[in-house]
Amino acid sequence: MQVLVRDNNVEQALRVLKKKMQREGVFREMKQRKSYEKPSEKRAREKGEAVRRARKQARKQAIREGLIAAPKPKPRFAGGPRRPASPSAPPRSEG
Repeated sequence: MQVLVRDNNVEQALRVLKKKMQREGVFREMKQRKSYEKPSEKRAREKGEAVRRARKQARKQAIREGLIAAPKPKPRFAGGPRRPASPSAPPRSEG
């Protein structure tokens, strides 16, 4: 795995590296390897993962074919329309 550091910006390179490692499943594998996993537990886990992947693939195929509705996209911004505070509620202090 390789990450380029531009303009001596190590923090950004670390973020990119962590994101790549997360996508590859390195952290999940490290966590699993911390302790011994019995072969029966490993088979059960792998079977569950395969079932999840198959369900996800079938769901995506059904959405493409129009058999089920696609989920509503989540808003990409953190904020949103805020409701005004009720008059009886005490003011919240930020701090």
